[in-house]
Amino acid sequence: MGIQYFGTYKTNERTATMAQETGQAGGMSVREAGRRGGERVKAKYGSEFYEQIGRKGGEATKSKYGPSFYEVIGQKGGQRPKRKATAS
Repeated sequence: MGIQYFGTYKTNERTATMAQETGQAGGMSVREAGRRGGERVKAKYGSEFYEQIGRKGGEATKSKYGPSFYEVIGQKGGQRPKRKATAS
């Protein structure tokens, strides 16, 4: 990946928050940002909102792949993917 320019701020690798680059405290992890965003959506729309969008997603999946798709993923349920071998 080459150099990316965001205004006058550039990085060579992944884009980091300005706080992380300058060593200042106050950066937020992706996990924390997602959690806080989810809490805000829940506070704004209520937990029923998640039920509605989940139902819509399930119906869309069923119409796209058919009911037998759920049988296949149901059998796989609870199984973790195998770990890839790491080079030592």
